[in-house]
Amino acid sequence: MTTALITGSTAGIGAAFARRLAADGHDLVLVARDTKRLREQATELHDRHGIEAEVLTADLAEATGIEAVAARLGDRRNPVDLLINNAGFGNKGRYLDVSMADELTMLKVHCEAVLRLTSAAAEAMRERGRGGVVNVASVAAFVPRGTYGASKAWVVQFTQGAARDLAGSGVRLMALCPGFVRTEFHERAGMGTDNIPGWMWLDADKLVAAALNDLARGKSLSIPDPRYKAMMGAVKLLPRGMLGAVSSRTGRKYGPQ
Repeated sequence: MTTALITGSTAGIGAAFARRLAADGHDLVLVARDTKRLREQATELHDRHGIEAEVLTADLAEATGIEAVAARLGDRRNPVDLLINNAGFGNKGRYLDVSMADELTMLKVHCEAVLRLTSAAAEAMRERGRGGVVNVASVAAFVPRGTYGASKAWVVQFTQGAARDLAGSGVRLMALCPGFVRTEFHERAGMGTDNIPGWMWLDADKLVAAALNDLARGKSLSIPDPRYKAMMGAVKLLPRGMLGAVSSRTGRKYGPQ
């Protein structure tokens, strides 16, 4: 039986990945900051699907948290076959309205943690000649908008570059770029969503199903909805200045986790 490790597993897209992978028969390593929620999630998934669900409490904004998860990914005796780097958050406010401490924390979670965990997982997977990594980014990666969008653009570029370097090794890497997803993400960040049209919202479970299908097909980039595929195609044709103006009006609200 294969094992998947999911960061940010207790809510949103992470929880949707956990439900789907457990239903498919994968054992899980569930990673988040809240031990109580992790244990409740592990018990529910074990009782419903008969899989083993390991709990790993870790804060990826802290070096010790990143190191703990990297060590689990590097455990050759209990290998992880699929890594879902999903943990992340958004900051409310424009550039210079957000504290430098919060901006640096975002870079640690979205960039440093993704780099270190992907590297720990990929190294062990390459030795075995198989495995997969999904790094959850966002369609915000393609729009000029502050630290959030910049960090997600880094995730996309890093993942696709690493995927090319590991081609032929049996290790697949994919950047997942959702749009607006009905999760706790915006509420936790204190962001309003009243100005977002209903048609722009995605269902987390359908999103995960599409993402796993894209991973199986060997894609290094997944934009798992026809509406957002069309929107991102249009983005390529629009001037950068216009994109920045549109993004400023909508605020930092692109966020999948």
